[in-house]
Amino acid sequence: MHKAQKEIKEALPKVDVVIEVVDARIPYSSTNPAVAEIIAKEHQKKPVIRLLNKSDLADPETTRLWCEYFESLDDSKAIPVTSKKPEQIKKLLKLCHELVPERNTSLKPINAMIMGIPNVGKSTIINILSGRKLATVGNEPAVTKRQQKIHLDSNIVLHDTPGFLWPKIHNKNSSYRLAVTGAIKDTVIEYDDIAYYAAEYLLQAYPEKLKENFKLDSLPDDVTELLESIGRRRGCITGGKRVDIDRVCKILIHEFRDCTIGPISLETPTMIEQELIEVEEAIRKKAEKDAARKKRRKK
Repeated sequence: MHKAQKEIKEALPKVDVVIEVVDARIPYSSTNPAVAEIIAKEHQKKPVIRLLNKSDLADPETTRLWCEYFESLDDSKAIPVTSKKPEQIKKLLKLCHELVPERNTSLKPINAMIMGIPNVGKSTIINILSGRKLATVGNEPAVTKRQQKIHLDSNIVLHDTPGFLWPKIHNKNSSYRLAVTGAIKDTVIEYDDIAYYAAEYLLQAYPEKLKENFKLDSLPDDVTELLESIGRRRGCITGGKRVDIDRVCKILIHEFRDCTIGPISLETPTMIEQELIEVEEAIRKKAEKDAARKKRRKK
């Protein structure tokens, strides 16, 4: 993380436009706040293009709302893309020139920095833009290890950076969403924990998709009962005729990730606005407790 931040800081003064790849299913939670902080600290105001990648896995209506949200920010553009439609991704080249019009008559190339947290599909996008395999592609986080420069058509130089997560995620919901989508390695998470979170959300937001995918006639209100119903449907029964909840949890997460359940978004702009209010309140209360504790120690 520290190495990636250092590389970004060193390259930023030479960059004309910043491209951030986010997961269309969790556009806010997959936006790295450390990037915005670096840009602000370096006093380098740059136009930002957000690629909402894996849009084929996300709810299209929710993706539209997120594009409107990002477009409302200063010097920010948003494009939903998927690797299944390379022509969407290649629109990025034209947009870079629109955001840096002074370079259209210059011999100097446009320097664009592309970044994104682990497992958002940044490497696949780079390969599509370059027309050849330059970046290693993988289905797990932390594949890109070092920064590289890629010369593209249309007089654009792309600066690739390693993906990194920030050290502390204040919004616990964002932590769960990152884990559910695979941005956090499966080796450091508990499937049961994130599956319960995902199941509770799906019960509220996408009940019909749950019923259709798992062939359920009705849905219980309780999450454990839901997982048990899925387990019985899928034959996840142990020797003692009990439902193997661990196996059911893995099925739920994998079928969410590969879109078997259907295109689903795990957050909306309205949800995030409310969560940010709650996060700010929690941070304020913690600061007050810390101040009170220091005061007692002094006494």
